[in-house]
Amino acid sequence: MTTPHRRFKDTIYEQFARLGKAMSAPKRLELLDLLCQGPRTVEALAQQAAISVANASQHLQVLRAARLVEAEKRGLYVEYQLADDEVCRFFSAMRGLAEARLAEVDQVTRAYFEQRGAMEAVDGEELLRRVRDGEVTVLDVRPPEEYRAGHIPGALSIPVGELRARLDELPADREVVAYCRGRYCVMAVEAVELLRQSGFKALRMEQGVVDWRARGWRIEARPSASPDRAEHEGARS
Repeated sequence: MTTPHRRFKDTIYEQFARLGKAMSAPKRLELLDLLCQGPRTVEALAQQAAISVANASQHLQVLRAARLVEAEKRGLYVEYQLADDEVCRFFSAMRGLAEARLAEVDQVTRAYFEQRGAMEAVDGEELLRRVRDGEVTVLDVRPPEEYRAGHIPGALSIPVGELRARLDELPADREVVAYCRGRYCVMAVEAVELLRQSGFKALRMEQGVVDWRARGWRIEARPSASPDRAEHEGARS
């Protein structure tokens, strides 16, 4: 016969397991990573995660059932956001554990970035000093809505898809440090490749806004555009 103590323990761990089940799909992890950058419509999340709107909606419903995300109707669109900042900290802690315990994470990452010639990076501490000293141009290459939700102070916003057409906005005589969503985001890699091909001295920064916020460093934000507009703002991850 199952005792009350056993039933209690089983029920508690069953509740804990809800989070594990909700985060067991790679695409759901990517959606959480995107939502760490700021609220998104289903359409924008689907585009950025390279999945269909229907698939994105299904994944988001699983995350919502686990109380990890919340949804709100805004005009013609449904906008999702993290339930609270603790969810992003949980995701970051899980990512850190994977980096520490799974050698494959480093192997895959190193192989990709070495192939692209992008292993050279500037850490946050060094960048902060160089920004304060006016030594570099800091470039945020994420979509505009992510920049508005929070960005490194003083950073210029030029989405990677617009960079080629807006190179004249960058001082040609200063080093450019590009950043996007963190270590596994490739937009900054694409930006650095384009900048170097265009004659700029450019580096990428591995840390993104989430990493800066986790360290207690100041983040700037601007009022966001309506979801109706944000839904049409494309991005590559």
